[in-house]
Amino acid sequence: MSSDLAISCRSVGKAFQLYTHRNDQLMQTLFGRWKQFYHPHWVLRDISFDVRRGECWGIIGRNGTGKTTLLQLICGISNPTHGSIEVSGRVAPILALGAGFDLELTGRENVLIGGAILGLKRADIIKRLDSIVAFADIGEFFTQPLKMYSSGMTARLAFAICAHADAEIMIVDEALAVGDATFAQKCDDFIRRFASRGTILVVSHDLKTLETLCDRVLWIEDGRIAACGRPFEVTAAYRRAFNIPLNASRVAISV
Repeated sequence: MSSDLAISCRSVGKAFQLYTHRNDQLMQTLFGRWKQFYHPHWVLRDISFDVRRGECWGIIGRNGTGKTTLLQLICGISNPTHGSIEVSGRVAPILALGAGFDLELTGRENVLIGGAILGLKRADIIKRLDSIVAFADIGEFFTQPLKMYSSGMTARLAFAICAHADAEIMIVDEALAVGDATFAQKCDDFIRRFASRGTILVVSHDLKTLETLCDRVLWIEDGRIAACGRPFEVTAAYRRAFNIPLNASRVAISV
Protein backbone atom coordinates (compact mmCIF):
# COMPACT_ATOMS: atom_id res chain seq x y z
CA MET A 1 0.00 0.00 0.00
CA SER A 2 1.27 3.46 -0.87
CA SER A 3 2.69 5.44 2.06
CA ASP A 4 0.20 8.27 1.51
CA LEU A 5 -2.80 5.97 1.94
CA ALA A 6 -4.58 5.47 5.26
CA ILE A 7 -7.17 2.91 4.09
CA SER A 8 -7.18 0.75 0.98
CA CYS A 9 -10.00 -1.62 0.00
CA ARG A 10 -9.61 -3.91 -2.99
CA SER A 11 -12.49 -6.00 -4.40
CA VAL A 12 -13.95 -6.47 -0.92
CA GLY A 13 -16.97 -8.71 -0.55
CA LYS A 14 -18.77 -9.94 2.53
CA ALA A 15 -21.29 -12.78 2.74
CA PHE A 16 -23.03 -14.10 5.84
CA GLN A 17 -24.02 -17.74 6.19
CA LEU A 18 -27.77 -18.30 6.46
CA TYR A 19 -28.98 -21.67 7.75
CA THR A 20 -32.44 -23.04 6.98
CA HIS A 21 -32.57 -25.83 9.57
CA ARG A 22 -31.59 -25.87 13.23
CA ASN A 23 -28.81 -28.44 12.82
CA ASP A 24 -27.35 -27.08 9.59
CA GLN A 25 -24.64 -25.04 11.35
CA LEU A 26 -23.43 -28.13 13.19
CA MET A 27 -23.54 -30.12 9.95
CA GLN A 28 -21.48 -27.40 8.25
CA THR A 29 -18.87 -27.64 11.00
CA LEU A 30 -18.69 -31.42 10.76
CA PHE A 31 -19.14 -32.04 7.05
CA GLY A 32 -18.61 -28.66 5.41
CA ARG A 33 -15.52 -29.93 3.68
CA TRP A 34 -17.70 -32.10 1.44
CA LYS A 35 -21.04 -30.30 1.35
CA GLN A 36 -22.36 -26.79 1.91
CA PHE A 37 -25.25 -26.55 4.39
CA TYR A 38 -25.87 -22.78 4.21
CA HIS A 39 -26.98 -20.15 1.76
CA PRO A 40 -24.62 -17.17 1.32
CA HIS A 41 -26.19 -13.74 1.81
CA TRP A 42 -23.99 -11.14 0.16
CA VAL A 43 -23.97 -7.83 2.02
CA LEU A 44 -21.07 -6.25 0.14
CA ARG A 45 -19.73 -6.96 -3.36
CA ASP A 46 -16.59 -5.72 -5.12
CA ILE A 47 -15.93 -2.66 -2.96
CA SER A 48 -12.73 -0.83 -3.95
CA PHE A 49 -11.54 2.61 -2.84
CA ASP A 50 -8.54 4.41 -1.32
CA VAL A 51 -8.58 6.98 1.48
CA ARG A 52 -5.52 9.19 1.61
CA ARG A 53 -4.03 10.45 4.85
CA GLY A 54 -5.78 13.57 6.09
CA GLU A 55 -8.92 13.02 4.03
CA CYS A 56 -12.44 12.92 5.40
CA TRP A 57 -14.78 10.45 3.72
CA GLY A 58 -18.51 10.20 4.20
CA ILE A 59 -20.49 7.04 3.51
CA ILE A 60 -24.17 7.29 2.58
CA GLY A 61 -26.85 4.82 1.55
CA ARG A 62 -30.21 3.46 2.54
CA ASN A 63 -30.60 1.53 5.79
CA GLY A 64 -29.48 -2.07 5.38
CA THR A 65 -27.30 -1.59 2.32
CA GLY A 66 -23.99 -2.56 3.97
CA LYS A 67 -22.53 0.68 5.35
CA THR A 68 -22.02 -0.52 8.92
CA THR A 69 -20.74 -3.88 7.69
CA LEU A 70 -18.06 -2.04 5.71
CA LEU A 71 -16.97 -0.15 8.82
CA GLN A 72 -16.85 -3.42 10.77
CA LEU A 73 -14.51 -4.90 8.17
CA ILE A 74 -12.23 -1.86 8.24
CA CYS A 75 -12.19 -1.93 12.06
CA GLY A 76 -11.28 -5.62 12.00
CA ILE A 77 -14.43 -6.81 13.80
CA SER A 78 -14.91 -9.36 11.02
CA ASN A 79 -13.01 -10.46 7.93
CA PRO A 80 -14.05 -10.01 4.30
CA THR A 81 -15.22 -13.10 2.44
CA HIS A 82 -12.96 -12.07 -0.41
CA GLY A 83 -10.75 -9.12 -1.28
CA SER A 84 -8.32 -7.23 0.95
CA ILE A 85 -8.36 -4.29 3.36
CA GLU A 86 -5.24 -2.46 4.50
CA VAL A 87 -5.24 0.19 7.22
CA SER A 88 -2.15 2.26 8.09
CA GLY A 89 -2.14 4.26 11.32
CA ARG A 90 -3.63 4.12 14.80
CA VAL A 91 -7.38 3.71 14.51
CA ALA A 92 -10.03 4.96 16.94
CA PRO A 93 -12.98 2.77 15.95
CA ILE A 94 -15.94 4.05 17.97
CA LEU A 95 -18.07 1.28 16.51
CA ALA A 96 -15.69 -1.52 17.54
CA LEU A 97 -14.79 -0.14 20.95
CA GLY A 98 -18.40 0.26 22.06
CA ALA A 99 -19.23 -3.27 20.92
CA GLY A 100 -16.31 -4.67 22.92
CA PHE A 101 -17.13 -3.22 26.33
CA ASP A 102 -17.47 -5.55 29.32
CA LEU A 103 -20.96 -5.07 30.74
CA GLU A 104 -19.93 -6.34 34.18
CA LEU A 105 -17.21 -3.69 34.58
CA THR A 106 -17.72 -0.05 35.51
CA GLY A 107 -17.38 2.84 33.12
CA ARG A 108 -14.02 3.72 34.68
CA GLU A 109 -12.72 0.17 34.27
CA ASN A 110 -13.86 0.07 30.66
CA VAL A 111 -12.08 3.36 30.02
CA LEU A 112 -8.81 1.88 31.29
CA ILE A 113 -9.23 -1.24 29.17
CA GLY A 114 -10.52 0.62 26.12
CA GLY A 115 -7.66 3.11 26.24
CA ALA A 116 -5.17 0.24 26.43
CA ILE A 117 -6.80 -1.42 23.41
CA LEU A 118 -6.31 1.82 21.49
CA GLY A 119 -2.61 1.86 22.40
CA LEU A 120 -2.51 4.28 25.33
CA LYS A 121 -0.35 3.64 28.37
CA ARG A 122 -2.16 3.35 31.69
CA ALA A 123 -0.49 6.51 33.03
CA ASP A 124 -1.67 8.47 29.99
CA ILE A 125 -5.23 7.20 30.38
CA ILE A 126 -5.30 8.20 34.04
CA LYS A 127 -4.02 11.69 33.16
CA ARG A 128 -6.90 12.08 30.70
CA LEU A 129 -9.54 10.47 32.92
CA ASP A 130 -11.11 13.73 34.11
CA SER A 131 -11.36 14.99 30.55
CA ILE A 132 -12.92 11.71 29.40
CA VAL A 133 -15.46 11.88 32.24
CA ALA A 134 -16.36 15.46 31.29
CA PHE A 135 -16.70 14.57 27.60
CA ALA A 136 -18.92 11.53 28.24
CA ASP A 137 -21.03 13.50 30.74
CA ILE A 138 -22.79 10.46 32.22
CA GLY A 139 -22.53 11.60 35.85
CA GLU A 140 -22.49 9.02 38.64
CA PHE A 141 -22.99 6.20 36.15
CA PHE A 142 -19.26 6.41 35.39
CA THR A 143 -18.63 4.30 38.49
CA GLN A 144 -21.48 1.86 37.78
CA PRO A 145 -21.39 -1.39 35.71
CA LEU A 146 -22.15 -0.93 32.03
CA LYS A 147 -25.08 -3.33 32.27
CA MET A 148 -26.92 -0.40 33.87
CA TYR A 149 -26.20 1.91 30.90
CA SER A 150 -28.55 2.84 28.10
CA SER A 151 -27.25 2.44 24.53
CA GLY A 152 -26.80 6.21 24.38
CA MET A 153 -24.64 6.26 27.52
CA THR A 154 -22.49 3.43 26.16
CA ALA A 155 -22.01 5.36 22.92
CA ARG A 156 -21.04 8.48 24.89
CA LEU A 157 -18.37 6.56 26.77
CA ALA A 158 -16.98 4.98 23.59
CA PHE A 159 -16.85 8.35 21.81
CA ALA A 160 -15.15 9.97 24.81
CA ILE A 161 -12.41 7.32 24.90
CA CYS A 162 -11.77 7.54 21.16
CA ALA A 163 -11.67 11.33 21.34
CA HIS A 164 -8.71 11.06 23.73
CA ALA A 165 -6.79 8.27 21.98
CA ASP A 166 -4.33 10.32 19.88
CA ALA A 167 -5.52 8.34 16.86
CA GLU A 168 -4.62 9.02 13.25
CA ILE A 169 -7.82 7.51 11.84
CA MET A 170 -11.30 8.01 13.27
CA ILE A 171 -14.08 5.63 12.19
CA VAL A 172 -17.57 6.74 13.20
CA ASP A 173 -20.98 5.13 12.72
CA GLU A 174 -23.69 7.74 13.21
CA ALA A 175 -25.88 5.06 14.76
CA LEU A 176 -23.67 5.24 17.86
CA ALA A 177 -23.62 9.03 18.09
CA VAL A 178 -26.86 9.16 20.05
CA GLY A 179 -27.92 11.32 22.93
CA ASP A 180 -29.26 14.79 23.52
CA ALA A 181 -28.64 17.75 21.25
CA THR A 182 -25.81 19.06 23.43
CA PHE A 183 -23.81 15.84 23.20
CA ALA A 184 -24.54 15.49 19.48
CA GLN A 185 -23.12 18.98 18.96
CA LYS A 186 -20.09 18.07 21.05
CA CYS A 187 -19.48 15.07 18.79
CA ASP A 188 -19.90 17.15 15.64
CA ASP A 189 -17.48 19.79 16.93
CA PHE A 190 -14.87 17.15 17.78
CA ILE A 191 -15.17 15.50 14.35
CA ARG A 192 -14.69 18.86 12.63
CA ARG A 193 -11.56 19.58 14.71
CA PHE A 194 -10.20 16.10 14.09
CA ALA A 195 -10.77 16.49 10.34
CA SER A 196 -8.18 19.27 10.28
CA ARG A 197 -5.41 16.91 11.40
CA GLY A 198 -6.48 13.28 10.89
CA THR A 199 -8.28 10.85 8.61
CA ILE A 200 -12.00 10.25 9.10
CA LEU A 201 -14.45 7.70 7.76
CA VAL A 202 -18.00 8.48 8.87
CA VAL A 203 -21.40 6.98 8.11
CA SER A 204 -24.08 9.65 8.27
CA HIS A 205 -27.56 10.53 7.06
CA ASP A 206 -26.80 14.23 7.46
CA LEU A 207 -26.11 15.13 3.84
CA LYS A 208 -25.51 18.82 4.46
CA THR A 209 -22.85 18.11 7.09
CA LEU A 210 -21.10 15.68 4.77
CA GLU A 211 -21.14 18.24 1.97
CA THR A 212 -19.28 20.78 4.10
CA LEU A 213 -17.04 18.38 6.06
CA CYS A 214 -15.93 15.70 3.59
CA ASP A 215 -13.41 15.56 0.78
CA ARG A 216 -15.14 12.57 -0.79
CA VAL A 217 -18.46 10.76 -0.38
CA LEU A 218 -19.06 7.07 -1.05
CA TRP A 219 -22.61 5.95 -1.85
CA ILE A 220 -23.35 2.26 -1.28
CA GLU A 221 -26.47 0.76 -2.79
CA ASP A 222 -27.41 -2.91 -2.42
CA GLY A 223 -23.89 -3.73 -1.26
CA ARG A 224 -22.15 -2.13 -4.24
CA ILE A 225 -20.63 1.28 -4.90
CA ALA A 226 -23.28 3.38 -6.62
CA ALA A 227 -21.13 6.51 -6.75
CA CYS A 228 -17.92 7.91 -5.32
CA GLY A 229 -16.60 11.41 -5.75
CA ARG A 230 -17.02 15.02 -4.76
CA PRO A 231 -19.58 15.46 -1.96
CA PHE A 232 -22.02 17.78 -3.74
CA GLU A 233 -22.06 15.60 -6.87
CA VAL A 234 -22.70 12.35 -5.00
CA THR A 235 -25.29 13.77 -2.60
CA ALA A 236 -27.09 15.46 -5.52
CA ALA A 237 -27.34 12.09 -7.30
CA TYR A 238 -28.53 10.48 -4.07
CA ARG A 239 -31.23 13.11 -3.61
CA ARG A 240 -32.42 12.66 -7.20
CA ALA A 241 -32.56 8.87 -6.83
CA PHE A 242 -34.85 9.02 -3.80
CA ASN A 243 -36.64 12.35 -4.38
CA ILE A 244 -35.11 13.98 -1.32
CA PRO A 245 -35.83 17.73 -1.02
CA LEU A 246 -32.75 19.94 -1.21
CA ASN A 247 -33.53 21.50 2.19
CA ALA A 248 -33.69 18.08 3.91
CA SER A 249 -30.47 17.37 5.80
CA ARG A 250 -31.02 14.17 7.77
CA VAL A 251 -32.52 11.35 5.71
CA ALA A 252 -32.73 7.73 6.84
CA ILE A 253 -34.22 5.68 4.00
CA SER A 254 -35.12 2.06 4.61
CA VAL A 255 -34.67 -0.64 2.01
